[in-house]
Amino acid sequence: MAVFQSHTLIPAIFVLLLVISVLSGFVLLNPKVPLKYIWIHTGFIAMPPIAALAGLIWSNGSIYFGPWHFDALSWLLALFVLTIGLIVQRFSIRYLLGDYSYRKYFALLTVTAASDALAWLSNDLRLLLLFWGMTLLGLTMLIGLNKEWQVAKKASIHTGKMFALSWIVLLFAMIWLTEAAGHWQLSQTLTEKSLVQLASWEKTCINLLIVVSIIIPAAQWPFQRWLLDSVVAPTPISAVMHAGIVNAGGIILTNFSPLFSGDMAQIILLIISGISVLIGTGIMLVQVDYKRQLVGSTMAQMGFMLIQCALGAYWAAIIHAILHGLFKATLFLQAGSAIQHYPKVRNQHTQSPLWTITGGLLGILAGIGFWYTSPAGGYQFISAFILGWAVFIAWTGLVAFSNGRIARTAGFLLFLLAAFVFRIVHNRFFNILHESIQTNIAAPLTAAVILLFFLLAASYGAWVLRNRSTATFAIIYLWLIRLSEPQADLTESHPKYLTHQLSKGGNVR
Repeated sequence: MAVFQSHTLIPAIFVLLLVISVLSGFVLLNPKVPLKYIWIHTGFIAMPPIAALAGLIWSNGSIYFGPWHFDALSWLLALFVLTIGLIVQRFSIRYLLGDYSYRKYFALLTVTAASDALAWLSNDLRLLLLFWGMTLLGLTMLIGLNKEWQVAKKASIHTGKMFALSWIVLLFAMIWLTEAAGHWQLSQTLTEKSLVQLASWEKTCINLLIVVSIIIPAAQWPFQRWLLDSVVAPTPISAVMHAGIVNAGGIILTNFSPLFSGDMAQIILLIISGISVLIGTGIMLVQVDYKRQLVGSTMAQMGFMLIQCALGAYWAAIIHAILHGLFKATLFLQAGSAIQHYPKVRNQHTQSPLWTITGGLLGILAGIGFWYTSPAGGYQFISAFILGWAVFIAWTGLVAFSNGRIARTAGFLLFLLAAFVFRIVHNRFFNILHESIQTNIAAPLTAAVILLFFLLAASYGAWVLRNRSTATFAIIYLWLIRLSEPQADLTESHPKYLTHQLSKGGNVR
């Protein structure tokens, strides 16, 4: 009994609170329950993330509680997923008040977030498949929640088809893996003793199936259309997608890193992700629709996250998935305030090259310092390069091109604050995850060559954008616009369903 209390008490409390929050969502479906109950419901769904935080703080190694596996990584993912779900539901209380699907929305969102968290806590591959399938189904239903709007209905159908394909491919990969390894438990399947039973070609085929299954929900090329179509869904749904759903690829590859690392599938993933980064960035730059800009950014960021996985930097991919998910969910929830009014006259000024040179030197020093102090691995060099480039860009924007001594001083202080926060966050996440995630995986030399090619392609793209009078710019611009614009059957000149709803009245109770 003492062993149960000291090792499994928090996991047991967490699972119990998660079940209670799901039951609370079903209670809300009863039309006899007053809508004021939604405030009680948000209290219930706030409990599991608190328990997950307690587990993250006081967890000591790996704990197996029935079919569930609790370690620093799984606690962190559960906290991340459920926190975003809580924030989105709290935001939606007034945002969606008056919608006919108000009650169903909260119940469905609660089940989706809970299933998402349980998928990453599952040590049994059958449960992982079950809860991941429920997560994808829940998101599909959320996108098509307004059944009377044909545009949303068609977007939901297309998304459902893509998600079904992704899930079936993952199912096939898991069956193949477990048949070869002889175990359904993830912890036993990925041991060296089990993996040695796989032939080289079997390992590559299973990894390729996993790659296909993750690039679809991650909206990677050529499967990005579903995410572009999903902008017709209510904005909170676009926000909750970043709670371990579109960024699930990094989580899945991290869990299967012993199988994936060192395989040719890493190169395939790197190529697909690199193309997706370029296309997503282009969509973000050419689109004028704010939500489509965010979708393009998400496509590029998820591509970058998968590049991190392809290079063996799984801990960096998890950090990226969490921080990007929190940031992008915030941007979607702020989408209603996206319109900005710029002054007609802007101050134009030039700056001495000395400030720019100083920023370049700081970037080089930061990159070299990170290279020598960070853990060795295939992602070490590219991390140092990206950090150095980010330092240069931040210095240029905050200090070098600031207008006046006061503005430059404020920019310098903000630059120091950002560097201090980055260091704390980086060290804290690494200390949490270093025992749960492999950190010493070397990427193949081919991956570095391919990555260099994409860096050169990105540099060429930046040059094209600076020379907008060229024919190349016009061709790329029009192609990106055509790629990111909605299809003909997903546009509607007049939302007829609104007239139908008004004719029925607006009572959601």
